[in-house]
Amino acid sequence: MKAMTRTEYGPADVLEFVEVEVPVPAEDEVQIRVRAAGVGPEVWHVMTGRPYLVRIMGFGLRKPKNPLLGVDVAGVVEAVGRNVTQVRPGDEVFGTCDGSLAEYACARPDKMAPKPNSFTLEQAAALPTSGCTALQGLRDVGRVAAGQSVLIIGASGGVGTFAVQIAKAFGAEVSGVCRTNAVGLVRSIGADHVVDYTREDFADGERRYDLILDTAGRRSLTHLRRALAPRGTLVIVGGEGGGKWTGGFERQVLRATLMSPIVRQRMRPLTSTARREDLLALKELAEAGRLTPVISKTCGLSEAASVLSDAQEGHGRGKTIVTT
Repeated sequence: MKAMTRTEYGPADVLEFVEVEVPVPAEDEVQIRVRAAGVGPEVWHVMTGRPYLVRIMGFGLRKPKNPLLGVDVAGVVEAVGRNVTQVRPGDEVFGTCDGSLAEYACARPDKMAPKPNSFTLEQAAALPTSGCTALQGLRDVGRVAAGQSVLIIGASGGVGTFAVQIAKAFGAEVSGVCRTNAVGLVRSIGADHVVDYTREDFADGERRYDLILDTAGRRSLTHLRRALAPRGTLVIVGGEGGGKWTGGFERQVLRATLMSPIVRQRMRPLTSTARREDLLALKELAEAGRLTPVISKTCGLSEAASVLSDAQEGHGRGKTIVTT
């Protein structure tokens, strides 16, 4: 099969489009014929090994342990291990795996769910990582409730576009922060208010929010807290920016975690993972017409290097999809 691989960390130049062996599913895995893979900053970080904390997290210190890249996947089940009962060959599924930038991949069934009936496989590939991050950040960590005022920072990005729609589905009044050229997009996916950060400061004291979901990861806690209600909740998703060793981890985990117990405002970092039950929740929202992926670009597998060169540090609108 064809796959996008690399043997060292670095920019997109290290990638090679080569022939590799088709993976064989273990007893508790499924083999998927990949039809589409979602690409975002999470793939860029693993490709470059930056910040270096990524390498310590198990991806390999000096060189990548796994030559394949890609997490989000949508495709057709080709074969199942003998312990698998949740899916069958022929099922169209979406979820996460190791190495989705390839023609075939193996995945755990608890990281998979049936594709939403109303979605194409390309749309389904945009959902897993970004959709689960938005859902868990708002529902589980942020405890979003109907009638709350919610601010989504980075509202035009992969996580942000889902977060705007999910917060609206929960009945919140949603404001989205983005740059000028994305104002129309953010408004079109349901935001009640849109803040163009190139022209105004959402933390100017004019308004305070019950819940802030920060997916951009570049603003200081002091700045964010100025926009947060006295007993509001800040959920920090983005770990972008920062130094080459820890990136945004210092701000996201250390400072927020240490400060939260001594102030009335809740500040919580989020580390998300795709779970079958949450993928099913996203499927339900999608089929109810409450959730639609924003896909900014689509390309073939052989062109994946070109889109990964653009995936740096959370820039972009919506998700990029690679098809096979």
